[in-house]
Formats: sequence, C-alpha cells, structure tokens
Amino acid sequence: MTLEQRDDEAGGHECLRVTQELRARLADGFYPVDTYLPPQTTLAKEFGISRDTVQRALRALRGEGWIESRQGKGSRVVRNQRIQSATPRASRSRRQLTLGPLISEAFEQPEVTLDIYTLTSESLDTHIHLQAERIRAGIIAPRSIALRLILPSAIDALPHPRGAHDGKSDERLRARLRGIAETHIASLDKVLGELHTEKLVPQMSYEFRHAPFAPTFKLYIVNRSEVLHGPYIPLVRPVMLDTGEQVEAVDVLGLGATLTHHVRDGCADSPGSTFVDGMTAWFEAMWELLTDEAESTRGRR
Repeated sequence: MTLEQRDDEAGGHECLRVTQELRARLADGFYPVDTYLPPQTTLAKEFGISRDTVQRALRALRGEGWIESRQGKGSRVVRNQRIQSATPRASRSRRQLTLGPLISEAFEQPEVTLDIYTLTSESLDTHIHLQAERIRAGIIAPRSIALRLILPSAIDALPHPRGAHDGKSDERLRARLRGIAETHIASLDKVLGELHTEKLVPQMSYEFRHAPFAPTFKLYIVNRSEVLHGPYIPLVRPVMLDTGEQVEAVDVLGLGATLTHHVRDGCADSPGSTFVDGMTAWFEAMWELLTDEAESTRGRR
C-alpha cells in the first residue's frame, strides 16, 4: 500500500495530526519567524506520510496566517505565539519568550502547580508530553505535579465554530472540536497517570472540570507565581475535517494570539502581583462555584 493510499484510508486523520503538530511548533517558536519550514520531502519522511498530505497541511497553515509560500522558495514562517512580558528573568535568553521555555522552567521546580482555563487543551498536551520526556530521561525530577484544568462543557452551545458563508452551526465542525478536546484530555490523563504509576513523580494529582460557557481567553497560572493570559480571536479560516474535506469556518485561534506574561514579585501592590493575585482568585472562584464536578476527571494521588 502506498503512502497516498494509506492517507486516503485514514480519512484525513494523518493530515489533521501533522497540521496540529506543525501548528504547535510554529506557535512555540520551534520554527522562528522569517525562517523556512523544512522541505516537503523532509516533512513527509519525518511524519511517515505522503507529500500530498504535507501539502494539504501546509495549505491549512497558510489559511491561518502562520506561513506564506512562494514557488521555488518553500514556506516562510510569518507568525508564532508572542508573549509580552514586563518582567524578563536573567535565566532566560534574549530570544523571544514563548510558552515552551516557561513550562520547562516550571517543571524544573520540586513542586509543579498548573491551573489552566482553555478551550481544548491542545497546546497544554504538547508541552506536558515534552516535560514527561525530560522526566523519563532524568533531566528533571519534580516531587509533585498538581494540574487543574477548566474546559467548556457544551460544545454544541458554543458560538463557534460555524459556517463562514451561511453563519449556521455545522455538526461536522462541532464533531471535530469535540474530537480534539476529547483526544487531548485522554492524552493528558494517560501521560500523567503513567508518570505516577511508573513512580517517576511521587505525588501526582490532576482534575479536569467543565464550565457551561465559552472561554473568550486562555489562562495559565504557573506555580502560583506567574500568569499567561491571552484572547481567543475570532476569524474566518479554512478548517480541515477528519474526512479530509476543507471548509470555510468562523472559528477562534488561541495558538498565535499574543499572550501577556505577569509575575508576582516582592511588592504586593505592583502591577504584576496584582494581576496574578486577581486571576488566581478568579480561577479559584470559577473552580469552586461554576464548574461541574460531576463531569470531572480525577487523577491519581
């Protein structure tokens, strides 16, 4: 069976997988702005897919504004996930701040706490897996990890995604979003559970709860001392369905939106400390009062 035949039988799943992985890499600065993606033949070999599938993934990324392509020159990166921080740390390089290094620094501490409010947990899943690889390799050894995650409960009630031309709800788009959310929750449950079962992290707790409304921003509270906050920006973009069909949709993107970075410092009245304290209080109130504990997924302790 050829790669083309295998990809066709996969019904677009391979294209979706590669698109998600490349999108995460672009967001995190793995491919810096103004550099070029590897050639299509290189990407096809890396992912074990056909070149046609690579081309479909690149078309989706062009439609979202991540890259631009010119015949004979390849695909140039034009955007990544920008993080604006007023409190740079000496331990960080002069390169643009991205989510990956921030999560990596958090996991280098003996105790890791993450409180997160998001739409699908797609980017979180990627970064947790990277940290799990570092733990297994003996590079880092946190004694405890505590993760709390809030997601929307009713995908069908969200104002997005929907058809771009008629403005109507499209069950295919809803099914895709549900699939993304369920896939990454299952993935997080698996990787965190394995770290605990394998006794690589002595103390592990994680819980995923649902709130009955659409998030308009994403929020990371890291080790109770840092906050990343940024909007979900509505836009019209091509969306690749699991079947391989591409449709125009009104959707939101978290990856690629600018995040602001705030740090609690030694001054209780500083802008950074005030913002961290405020968003921490907001998350606690949401968690205790507005999430559905009955639908939660709880991890090991």
